[in-house]
Amino acid sequence: MEIVLERMYFPEGTNGVLSLNGKEICKTIELPWRNNKARVSCIPEGKYKIRKRFSAKFKWHLELINVKNRKYILLHPANNALKELNGCIAPVSQITGEGRGNESRKAFEKLKNLIFPYLENGFVVELIVTKGLDISRIGQS
Repeated sequence: MEIVLERMYFPEGTNGVLSLNGKEICKTIELPWRNNKARVSCIPEGKYKIRKRFSAKFKWHLELINVKNRKYILLHPANNALKELNGCIAPVSQITGEGRGNESRKAFEKLKNLIFPYLENGFVVELIVTKGLDISRIGQS
């Protein structure tokens, strides 16, 4: 299973659309691109395996494997990339600005409910991160 994250980069954050087979799952927010520097940059474009992970802070969430020069790149709820993310990706229901969105927990639950059954049944789930998002698909309000 391949999930695609199409991004658009801005000075204050990175906004995206996450989709499966061309159908939108949710929007995403991330930190701005800062040359893949740990804790201050979004990750490079590429293809990454996804696995389930548990932590006391986020409970069950998702982690990207083998991100070059990075570790603990997670998919977890957040509504403001600059204040709440350290390089991770946050699913959101709606984009409200550069690296900002709303109803992240709702979007994250939708993503988990889609992906977890595949992972639990032994399927490989990969995230393809790419640029080139059409601004009309972001739905910024």
